[in-house]
Amino acid sequence: MMIRVAVVGAAGRMGSTVCQAVEEADGLELVARLDAGDTISAETLGGADVAVDFTVPTVTEANVHALIDAGVDVVVGTTGWDEDSYARVREHLARPEAAGRSVLIAPNFALSAVLAMRFAALAAPYFESVEIIELHHPNKVDAPSGTAVATAQAIAAARAAASPDATESDPLGARGGLVDGVRVHAVRLRGLTAHEEVLLGNPGEQLTLRTDSFDRSSFMPGVVLAVREIGSREGLTIGLGPLINL
Repeated sequence: MMIRVAVVGAAGRMGSTVCQAVEEADGLELVARLDAGDTISAETLGGADVAVDFTVPTVTEANVHALIDAGVDVVVGTTGWDEDSYARVREHLARPEAAGRSVLIAPNFALSAVLAMRFAALAAPYFESVEIIELHHPNKVDAPSGTAVATAQAIAAARAAASPDATESDPLGARGGLVDGVRVHAVRLRGLTAHEEVLLGNPGEQLTLRTDSFDRSSFMPGVVLAVREIGSREGLTIGLGPLINL
């Protein structure tokens, strides 16, 4: 059965890549391209079954609510979400008029990144120290990345103790930001795409987990998988992990 897909943010770098991936994927049909200034409605979505949102953090939540109201399932790759915004989507999906609708919000669609996040959570209880370095191109509008935040949250949930840190003075913030007690460092550098390192240390040993996306095409297998699977789920799904049994 053909799945009809609309892309919101279609003129952007990620959105245009998603459009191409949908057009090339078996069983998917691109029926609408929407971008800034376009109204989201059942009419403008062109009969889509699923909408994919790759826009910007300032508008993505409003887009998701509009897409639910328009009667489509939603796959979201835009970052900037927090527990409050997740809760508002859950509340919306619980309304009778949204019955059967599904939303998947993932900080990263690269399979290597999804696996690295899981590996980091598995390793975290066995190491005294852990820090995260995320590296992206300078056009990225948010820091730290959604992937780094999700990784830090998973690590914090898996371990009881914070990493030792005797720093008493850091007026420039050189020690990075704290996400649930885990240090996260953001690098923005021309030539990068999307990269993350998780450093885990014990006396006399270190484990380094690194994932590298060198091109936006690395995210497309995950996006296509999400589009194909979202119709079999109900409610809100966070992350691609549940779709690959992680």
